[in-house]
Amino acid sequence: MRILFLESHPMWIHGLPNGFRDAGHEVSVSGPLTEENIPQMIFKFKPDLILMMGWTSEHTAEKINWVRRYVKASKMPLIYWATEDPAYTQCFSLPLIQKLLPNYVFTICVERVEYYRKLGIKASQLPFAYHASTHHRIPGDSKYKTAIAVVANAYPRYVKSHPDCFRNQSLKILITPLLKQGIRIDFWGRYWDQMNTLVEFDIPRQWIHGYVSYTETNKIYSSADIIIGLQNSQLTQRTYEILGSEGFLLTNDTLPVRQLFQNGRDLIISSSPEETIALANYYLLHPEERERIRKQGKLAVDGHTYRHRAEYIVNTLKEQKILP
Repeated sequence: MRILFLESHPMWIHGLPNGFRDAGHEVSVSGPLTEENIPQMIFKFKPDLILMMGWTSEHTAEKINWVRRYVKASKMPLIYWATEDPAYTQCFSLPLIQKLLPNYVFTICVERVEYYRKLGIKASQLPFAYHASTHHRIPGDSKYKTAIAVVANAYPRYVKSHPDCFRNQSLKILITPLLKQGIRIDFWGRYWDQMNTLVEFDIPRQWIHGYVSYTETNKIYSSADIIIGLQNSQLTQRTYEILGSEGFLLTNDTLPVRQLFQNGRDLIISSSPEETIALANYYLLHPEERERIRKQGKLAVDGHTYRHRAEYIVNTLKEQKILP
């Protein structure tokens, strides 16, 4: 089939589109959308399926109106993958879906499937995954060599306005205890300079490195001794990407983590601040055990590539009679 992705953000164009290519499909990625290029791409490429996903600069109200108009005229099926659920369902995912009017919705959140269905929206769960072209192990990069690293945006405004959110719990279990012990963490991502009150520690400026390109992240995962993976209520995209890059992952003790991975074999999990400190101190002194877990973690995500997700999408849409 011919698959057209209406997206430009690096976080999305290197994942699922490549999964469809791996599954044998012809794929075109739009880049930045304009009122002129949307109908041109549909006319020239003649897609059998059109996909949108996430929350990026391609999801402005104006662009959504263009997509709805021209896709409807083409009579091609349109699919949306809601990657911001459940935290932003009400303020973003649902309003967008109601404007975009896709033929089918996939969501990362299993609880949202029934929610959408009750609203008359056809939906299924589609978890994150990883693609080896972007997330694979490298020998190591001196630029990113460090003991403990975090790759994530901090979301200070969201955490402040939602003090009971899981992200805040994750910070208090995985980040705050190490900082209070004087253990250095190197942060890559936006807004960590605004997190001092939330992590209860004045993070030194030299520990904060700011934004890192999506295609560079595997260099950090491969080079740091320990990667701290902050969790949400759903299994995060970086969980798959860290393990796919053979990163040594320390993350939260959650049901989604335990459902897919085995503690001490594929990764290590912490359920308390005290456990985080003990685990970090132990594994920093045992590189041979880190190496064993790194390799096993990669094996654990081999069944969770974007090719697997692409095949699931196609099979689901055929079952729903959206694709022949």
